[in-house]
Amino acid sequence: MVAIRFGTHEIDLTDGETVLDALLREGIAVPYSCRSGFCQTCLMCASQGKPPREAMQGLRDTWKASNYFLACRCKPVMDLEVRLTGDLPAPVRARVQSVQPLSQDILEIGLATDERLHYHPGQFINVESPGGLTRSYSLASVPGEDDGLLLQVRRLPGGRVSGWIHETLKPGDTLHIQGPLGDCFYCEGQPVQPLLLIGTGSGLAPLSGIARDALRQGHKGPIHLFHGSRSRDGLYLQDCLKRLAARHPQFQYTPCLSGQDIPPGCARGRVHEVAQARFPCLSGWRVFLCGHPDMVQQARMMAFMAGAAINDIYLDPFNVALT
Repeated sequence: MVAIRFGTHEIDLTDGETVLDALLREGIAVPYSCRSGFCQTCLMCASQGKPPREAMQGLRDTWKASNYFLACRCKPVMDLEVRLTGDLPAPVRARVQSVQPLSQDILEIGLATDERLHYHPGQFINVESPGGLTRSYSLASVPGEDDGLLLQVRRLPGGRVSGWIHETLKPGDTLHIQGPLGDCFYCEGQPVQPLLLIGTGSGLAPLSGIARDALRQGHKGPIHLFHGSRSRDGLYLQDCLKRLAARHPQFQYTPCLSGQDIPPGCARGRVHEVAQARFPCLSGWRVFLCGHPDMVQQARMMAFMAGAAINDIYLDPFNVALT
């Protein structure tokens, strides 16, 4: 007999019983509708244990990699700890290991946690400031390559959390984080599929992690990374990405500038428009879009109209309105 844990509830399942049926039998209110796996209303996540493959049919690859499953189809073969997808993981304590400027307005923050955090490069974590404000920052680090977690934090004008990070945070400080969260990351399984990565500002953080992770997992297909800014001050990690391109012929990096001063080696124009002109047909491609929400939405439509399947377009729009 297997059992599930949901919050404070521990429930033994009868033979052939689904997770949804067991929760409803115990009077626990969880969302559901069709009970046949089509509406995906009963989507849940396993924090511990692995759901059976049948419970993941029809879900996008990143959801499967994050242990998402359909409760109405899930007949566990092992004990599971489950939660609703909207429920956040418990906060954990992190220690600041390093603080390094990458540009005039971007700091790279290195964090270490007492418990090893399982994550995919490109996911994000929530960081809580001493005043109780919480902001989300994407992970640029790659497990097995980097020591701890790496965040690239851009200082926003009037930003209370980003200002605290830039002005106050130092090695040895501790803070609380939640995560990992998000489904904008690389999944293996299609090693020759072309990858297109487009970002603005500190949207380069998740994209650089995704590119390095794909290469580390042996991706053989072309990987094209376009990073855009209005001025050259907004470009960073150029030397690092050029070295990466020199080591891996399937990886190409294109910095883009939409302002007037365009130095050699940079493409002129808005980053998604430069990428569109370079690759007008994206049928069969996987696309990752990170950064300013206006760019992300415009590039999403561009990628879809160019032939990319909707399930192959992954988004991480940054909420620039928060301060």
